[in-house]
Amino acid sequence: MESVFHALAHPARRQALRYLARESLTAGDLAARFDAAAPTMSRHFSILKEADLIREERRGTSRVYSLNASLAEEVLASVMTLLAIEKDAPE
Repeated sequence: MESVFHALAHPARRQALRYLARESLTAGDLAARFDAAAPTMSRHFSILKEADLIREERRGTSRVYSLNASLAEEVLASVMTLLAIEKDAPE
């Protein structure tokens, strides 16, 4: 779970997840939506893949990324549970 929170810590990675929640995109199409160098975006995508938040599929010479919706839902459920525990904790 630590790798997931690390991945979510950067705004560009959160934005990439928002884009991928709508549609699968090639690495180039996804990177083009950001004002950052290609190697920077490649590193962001690697961090998201390491956290298993996105999936990569090779199609010919392209890499197509998609959101790993099942893990995203699991993370959201874990955070909601954590918030509920924190809310019920004695002060």
